[in-house]
Amino acid sequence: MGKKEIYDFLDSKGIAYEITEHKAVYNMEEWAEIDLPYPEDNAKNLFVRDKKKRNFYLITVRGDKRVDLKAFRQAHGTKALSFASSDDLLAIMKLEPGSVTPLGLLNDDEIRVEFYLDKSFLEGNARIGCHPNDNTATVWL
Repeated sequence: MGKKEIYDFLDSKGIAYEITEHKAVYNMEEWAEIDLPYPEDNAKNLFVRDKKKRNFYLITVRGDKRVDLKAFRQAHGTKALSFASSDDLLAIMKLEPGSVTPLGLLNDDEIRVEFYLDKSFLEGNARIGCHPNDNTATVWL
């Protein structure tokens, strides 16, 4: 699914959202430089894998939060983790680097990716900002 298909999907499910169009951003530093309506609700997404490439994980946390992969591994009983390659990202979630997002899970036809969402997104205003499978926009859910 591309950006338009994501919007159509959200509409078909009756999910309310707001869109912010912006220049392409490839990392959190670039994202911090653009004017966003809810910067405190932006998501940082890490696409990681185990050594044998048998298990893939998408870890989504608030943009200002650090992820300790060793602590994550211990807490969730996984093997040692490292970042997945851009080839893995394209093959599994059909995304380019810089466009990693929970919405990319809709492209994971074989359901290979295990998703972990930071519980802080479920507290307070319960809003999350992520790319709609394209790094030239942020969709606020």
